[in-house]
Amino acid sequence: QVQLVESGGGLVQAGGSLRLSCAASGRTFSTYAVGWFRQAPGKERECVAAISWSGSSTYSADSVKGRFTISRDNAKNTVNLQMNSLKPEDTAVYYCAAVSGTYYSGSYYYTDQMLYDYWGQGTQVTVSS
Repeated sequence: QVQLVESGGGLVQAGGSLRLSCAASGRTFSTYAVGWFRQAPGKERECVAAISWSGSSTYSADSVKGRFTISRDNAKNTVNLQMNSLKPEDTAVYYCAAVSGTYYSGSYYYTDQMLYDYWGQGTQVTVSS
């Protein structure tokens, strides 16, 4: 029911910035918790950021804390990942994912990829030295 499309990836120099966006088609996307995951060649997929459906709670992985910021605009059915001070080790395919919440789960986010029902196609981020 929910389709997700990531955009904003590309090639950037170390120290630069990119903003990834995840656009959703679902009418009730405002009630979905959303996560950003990345997968680099030869490495397992990892959660780098997540946000509750209300936007009241967010998570960022230690590896990106202070550099990446997740936010959402429910009126536009979008979730963004602002990535600053990019490092070569940030190079990966980045995916957004969503899972439906409930009226009582507005403050919950999820970092386990197995909990997510919907996934975007991914967008490549490459950071050069």
